[in-house]
Amino acid sequence: MHDVVIAGAGPNGLMLACELSLAGVRPLVLERLPEPTTEHRANGMVGQVVRMLDRRGLHERLAGPLGRPLPRFVFGAMPLDLTLAPDAPLHVLPVPQRRIAAMLTERATELGVEIRHGHELTGLDQHEESVTAEVAGPDGTYSLEARYLVGADGGHSVTRKLAGIGFPGVTEEHSVSRSAHVTVPPEIVDPHTGGLRVPGHGVIPPLSHYRTETGLFVYATLETGTSVTTIEWVADDTGDDTAMTVDELRASVRRVLGADVPLGPPEGDGPHLARRLHGRNTRLAERFRDGRVLLVGDAAHVHSAIGGPGLNLGMQDAIGLGWKLAAQIHGWAPPGLLDTYEAERRPAAERVVMHTQAQSALIGPGRPVTALRELFGELLRLPETVRHIANTMSGADIRYTAATAHPLDGRWAPDLVLEDGRRLAELTRTARPLLLDFTGTLGDDVRGWADRVDLVTGKAEADATALLIRPDGYVAWASSSAAPDDTERKSLRSALERWFGLPLDA
Repeated sequence: MHDVVIAGAGPNGLMLACELSLAGVRPLVLERLPEPTTEHRANGMVGQVVRMLDRRGLHERLAGPLGRPLPRFVFGAMPLDLTLAPDAPLHVLPVPQRRIAAMLTERATELGVEIRHGHELTGLDQHEESVTAEVAGPDGTYSLEARYLVGADGGHSVTRKLAGIGFPGVTEEHSVSRSAHVTVPPEIVDPHTGGLRVPGHGVIPPLSHYRTETGLFVYATLETGTSVTTIEWVADDTGDDTAMTVDELRASVRRVLGADVPLGPPEGDGPHLARRLHGRNTRLAERFRDGRVLLVGDAAHVHSAIGGPGLNLGMQDAIGLGWKLAAQIHGWAPPGLLDTYEAERRPAAERVVMHTQAQSALIGPGRPVTALRELFGELLRLPETVRHIANTMSGADIRYTAATAHPLDGRWAPDLVLEDGRRLAELTRTARPLLLDFTGTLGDDVRGWADRVDLVTGKAEADATALLIRPDGYVAWASSSAAPDDTERKSLRSALERWFGLPLDA
């Protein structure tokens, strides 16, 4: 019997496989595609997941050491000046999704994960102690037994449908998004900003979302090539079986900007992006768990891609689930630990649904929206507004517990550096719970959990003298006392039991 079968070898499923492997569980990953896709999807990651990759040693594999937060970003196609709120960092990793998936595939393989391409989940049957998965592979159908099954198989999740989990939400039909790789004449590229000179609009900056009263225009030069995207708020009866062309995109740009932009076909062999999407869906699964079946990523939630929140949300689902599922399999999980997965991650998904819908409203057509944007532009000049939005977009506003004993309880652990030069990100690469003890007095209190909690002592500039950090990077307990008293030690042991089960001598 397998411990965990994961349906889907995208970034979310692969991240979960890596987390489980680090926790001593060997998952099996099924992927219906016969080989990794070359389809153009996300262009990178935005938010806390970038810092989480650093804490697993994976950021360096994609882009070297973790860089500084962004000085500026966009919200609802409006500029977000992050220098007004430097204490609300927003990190971006502009790497195409297929390279992220390739890196995670490599890491999962290093950790001993088996990935079966060309094997598709076709049925499931739950029992008291296991799940039977029916699989269609290149050589026929077969059955697998697993203690748990996780669906990381996207918005059209077969896992979710087979488990009978509803997917309510809304569909906006009156919009069309077109994206394609293109070439542009060098004479219309501004040499100072890299933006496009467009008659009647001046220079449209790259990587911005330029909104008019009839649509949205985005121009970007990324690792995958130069691309243009438009969104129009109109019905369109072009069938999905009709290939998108540069001519079609050029006509759409003319309607959105009221000006001709001389776009040409892309250079090189490709693969090249050419995509047309009708409408958009916003949906949230009725539940993230049904017995021994769980959902992560797009299988649990779909939303607008505006602001790039998808991988931030989905991969943090995987990181939040991995250690809890491993604890359940190893037998030390306290009662109800696995249920906290949905209790914590569903509100995070609701926040993303909320702010992507708000951004979609701000890019809508018409003069009333223009007036709303004018007012919102005034708000975006206030540091407190910028701080709030940056924290919301990055996911840094999440607090997993209602505990108020310490301001850091339930929050993302700060990026500390110990006096000996060790970074917190270097101490969390094992994905084990971690007690950072700057008092040097708590060793006896954590001894009973030595098989599953690491203890690190030292000194650091911090707003706490001790931090108990969960594998997903969130604080389970904190203290500000130079010499924790009996009450604080008792609260530490209570937090250890709550999240990491009974001590060995219990």
